[in-house]
Amino acid sequence: MNGRTHATHGRTHLSAVPAVYEPEPPAPTVFHVHFHPVAGGALGEGAYDGLLALLGELTPLVQALPPDAALAEVRGALRYFGHGPQELAALLRVRALARYGADCTVGIGANPMLARMAAQDGPAGGIRTVPAGPGAAAAFLARKPAAALYGVGPATARTLCTYGLDSVGRIAATPLPVLQRILGAAAGRRIHELAHGIDPTPVGPAAQARSMGAEHRFAADELDPEYRRRALLTLADGLGAGLRESGQVARGLKLTVRYADGSSTTRTRAFAEPTAHTPELTATAYVLHDALGLQRARVRAVALRAEGLTDAGHAAHQLTFDPADERARRIEETVDKVRELFGPGAVGPAASLGTDRPEVA
Repeated sequence: MNGRTHATHGRTHLSAVPAVYEPEPPAPTVFHVHFHPVAGGALGEGAYDGLLALLGELTPLVQALPPDAALAEVRGALRYFGHGPQELAALLRVRALARYGADCTVGIGANPMLARMAAQDGPAGGIRTVPAGPGAAAAFLARKPAAALYGVGPATARTLCTYGLDSVGRIAATPLPVLQRILGAAAGRRIHELAHGIDPTPVGPAAQARSMGAEHRFAADELDPEYRRRALLTLADGLGAGLRESGQVARGLKLTVRYADGSSTTRTRAFAEPTAHTPELTATAYVLHDALGLQRARVRAVALRAEGLTDAGHAAHQLTFDPADERARRIEETVDKVRELFGPGAVGPAASLGTDRPEVA
């Protein structure tokens, strides 16, 4: 009789204990897709563009994560195609293999973090899902080490471990004020939310540029290495500002040096973590330049290109307790605000004076 009506002496009554209606939780609708050629090796740009277009056949909400991954929100596609998330992921794998010879590892979750962690939870290939429902995300995350949380780097993980917080489950069980005392207010709140499976980051509908570069051409063939370094400082400063303005970070930096005879030399270095921090860009540019040993070279131009760009909101940043680094980043934020108000030439590194500000593209 629970939750049903019954008749007594000609009258209709509800039973004393009504049924409790619990709607089914929504299906996980965020895909994190990692493409990898079946034949091995790196994924070419042409193939990557084609695979992004293939994913776009399922949903317009596709966010590129160069050089070989993407996020997609497929909530609308579930209704349009009449299939569940696993069926759509299987269809994507078949099409990618048939058209581009690439397999896909597909992680499916309620938000980008859970989808990403599902994709990374095992060997390449296959479809892995964090199910919906109360406690499902907590059960998936509980036994994972602290460093498995996206955004927790080695140093932060070591700090948490010194307090006995060596698993995501233990972090989730820790009161927010305790985490904030250990890591700081913003970082503590962010990691507290991640440990509970909360990631409000939206899936953007557009692919961003995979590289951004700038070049400085000298008025005459340049022999002075210090003047070349000043030009590199100007380029790195412009690149950093451009990256931060567009909300992107770079995985690597490429230096191209063009000589008076028309030849050129190119060197590339990957960053330990994606960055848009001007001091890191500058230091890497200096290392690449100095390694060339251009004592007597007649240099016509130098160029820097930030490569492997990705959305800054999806990039992990190693938290640091170095006050100098924190101070440099605060200064950088202030400089960005001044440039936003008064233009890109309003403020810049003193050592770059005397070189023209480059156009970043």
